[in-house]
Amino acid sequence: MGEAVEFFHCNGFSKVNQIIIEENGCDDSWFEEEIDVDLKWSFALNKVLHKGTSEYQDIALLDTKRFGKVLVIDGKMQSAEVDEFIYHECLIHPALLCHPNPKSVFIMGGGEGSAAREALRHKSINKVVMCDIDKEVVDFCKKHLTANHEAFCNTKLDLVINDAKAELEEREEKFDIIVGDLADPVEGGPCYQLYTKSFYEKILKPKLNNNGIFVTQAGPGGVFSHKEVFSSIYNTLVQVFKYVLAYTAHVPSFADTWGWVMASDQPFCIEAGKIDKKIAERIDGELLYLNGASFVSSTILNKTVAKTLKNESHVYTEDDARFIHGQGVAYRR
Repeated sequence: MGEAVEFFHCNGFSKVNQIIIEENGCDDSWFEEEIDVDLKWSFALNKVLHKGTSEYQDIALLDTKRFGKVLVIDGKMQSAEVDEFIYHECLIHPALLCHPNPKSVFIMGGGEGSAAREALRHKSINKVVMCDIDKEVVDFCKKHLTANHEAFCNTKLDLVINDAKAELEEREEKFDIIVGDLADPVEGGPCYQLYTKSFYEKILKPKLNNNGIFVTQAGPGGVFSHKEVFSSIYNTLVQVFKYVLAYTAHVPSFADTWGWVMASDQPFCIEAGKIDKKIAERIDGELLYLNGASFVSSTILNKTVAKTLKNESHVYTEDDARFIHGQGVAYRR
């Protein structure tokens, strides 16, 4: 969702490309994200809980006035406490509900623990592997994001610190569901190769069981932003799987409509009544956002986005990647 992380104070002071806090006697500090060269998104802070640079990315955990605790990676909003349920319910539940009887889940990324939390709500699940490359992100999310403490302590969770690509290659087991809860592809970021055709085709797909489903977050899906990576990720998966389904939802803290793509070699059943029945039977507790009707409606894309996806020709490769606006640590080095 952007490149620069800035804090503006009552004296107008700001500094680009790093996180700063200026003690100047005023109460107003703001987080600012550069969504594009001519577009910024900002909101007021209570305080900064953590900031630093790991081996792989810039990291910040912010306590905001509007959105609660917010995780920011490489200057880009990743998750906000008050509305992360929208993103994570849309990421996790459609794939698990479309599978006839999911037992195992592999999550690529997901360091904050919310994707694992939602997967573990399914009564049929015996094992969730969460593989994140950045131990520092995982450690401070375990410490600060209290909503996910129970998930991190669940005996069904296998938490692995590793590159997800390497981890999938090394494991002999297969999974019913594989989830891409990765940071958005930015130039110099740690994970753009996990959006490529070669990765999907040669590494990921062979690790799916029969009836297996892959789902990934796919970046901004708005009228003006969907061509950045959403349409390319969709078209790339069309080259690898028989059935590919794109869907979107508005996430307030992202200041945009967001996109996900689900793929399988088995057809999807997305009848609203059947989905509601499965939600009632399979999931512990009540979902806050997703039901059968809302999921079905999320798959009906507006004319502009639907036309782009239909006509998209770009295939995501290591040598011909698309990135959203922003830069990762490796680029800046």
